[in-house]
Amino acid sequence: MILHEEKRTLKWFLVFFYIILLGYDFFYYFFIPAFVTHKKMGLPSNIWFINYVVLAILIPVIYYFFKSNRFSGIKYILFTSYLITAFIVDIISYFGKGDSYLSGNMVEVFLILTLPIFLSTRYFWLVSLGITVKYLLVGIILDTSYVIMPFILVAVLSIMSFFLLVRFQGYVHAIQSSYDNQLEGIVKGVIATLELKDPYTRGHSERVAKYALLLAQELGDFSKEELKSFYYACLLHDIGKVHIPDSILMKPGRLSTEEYEIIKTHPVVGAEAVKDVEGIKDCISVIRYHHERWDGKGYPEQLKGEETPILARVTAIADAFDAMTSSRSYRPALPVETAYQRIIEGTGSQFDPMLVEEFKKVFPAWVNFHKSYPWTKQFNSERKWAYENS
Repeated sequence: MILHEEKRTLKWFLVFFYIILLGYDFFYYFFIPAFVTHKKMGLPSNIWFINYVVLAILIPVIYYFFKSNRFSGIKYILFTSYLITAFIVDIISYFGKGDSYLSGNMVEVFLILTLPIFLSTRYFWLVSLGITVKYLLVGIILDTSYVIMPFILVAVLSIMSFFLLVRFQGYVHAIQSSYDNQLEGIVKGVIATLELKDPYTRGHSERVAKYALLLAQELGDFSKEELKSFYYACLLHDIGKVHIPDSILMKPGRLSTEEYEIIKTHPVVGAEAVKDVEGIKDCISVIRYHHERWDGKGYPEQLKGEETPILARVTAIADAFDAMTSSRSYRPALPVETAYQRIIEGTGSQFDPMLVEEFKKVFPAWVNFHKSYPWTKQFNSERKWAYENS
C-alpha cells in the first residue's frame, strides 16, 4: 500500500521538479531581464546548459527504474545528479569573478519542503546536508559572502521539514501498525480455519512463513515492504486446500492418481481466492507456484528453472523442509539433519541450486526456530519417537 502511494507521489514530485527548475531559470535569466530590469538576457555562462543535458539524460534512467519497479532509488539519483552538476557548473561559471555570484534555483527550496512526503530520514539528511555543504563549499572556493543568505534559508527550512517529517512518520507508523495487525489477524484466522480440517498440519503455514522469511532476508534483495507482503503470502500458501475433501486431505495411506490430481489444484485455487487482497496481491506467485520444481516437473504449470518467481522458489524449500520435519497423518516427523540432506540431494532437480547454497547459510537459524517452536505434546511425542527410531 505504501509502495503504491510512494510511486504515485514520486511521479508528481518529478513533474514539479522539472517544471520549477526549468521555469525558474527561464523566469530569472530571460523574463526578468526582458520586462523588469531591462538588462541583457541569457544564462550566466556558456556551460550552463550542462545542467539541462544531465537532467535530460536522467529521464530514460528514471523511466527504466520505474519499469523495473525500483523507483525508491530515483529520488536519490535525481538529487545527487542535480547537486553535483549544479555545484561544478557554478564553480566553473563564477570562479575568479568575486562577489558576482548570484546563482541558485528555487527548486532547492522545493526539494527541502517536500522532504517529509517521502518519510525517509536518510533522504532528509542527504538533501538538507547536501545543499548546505554545496553553498558552504561555493562560498569558500569563490570567496563570496553571498552564500550566507541561502545557507541560513536552507537551515531554517530544513528544521521545519524535520519536524513535519517526524510528525508524518509517527502518523504513518501508527496507521501501518494497525493495518498490519488487522491483516495478520485475518490471515491467521483463515489459516486456523484451514488447520481445523487437518490437525497434523497445525502450525505448518506459520513455520513455512518463518523459514521462508529467514531465507529471503539472507538474499538481501528485498525491501521491508516486499518481505512483509511475502510473509503474509507464505502464511496463505496452502489456503487453496480448503476445497480439498477431508477424506483426501487426511487420508493415512498413499493417494490414488485421481486424488493426487485433486490435491494439485490447491495452488491455483488459493491464488485466485486472494488475488485482490491488498498487502498480498504482489506476492500471489508464492501461492500459485510454490509446488513448481527447478527441473520443470512440478505443478500447476510445470515451470522450469528461473521461470518460477524467486520468492516461490524460496517458499518451495521452506515448504519441503517443514513437511519433512513435522508429523503427518501417514508418518512421524523426520530429524532436521535428514531433512537437510534431502534438500541438498534435491539441488538442481527439485530446488534452485543458488537458493540451496543460501539455505545452507540459514540452516542453523532454521534449526533454532524448529527447536524453539511451541509444538504440542502430541507432536513432541511423535518427534521423540521419530528421533529414537531413525
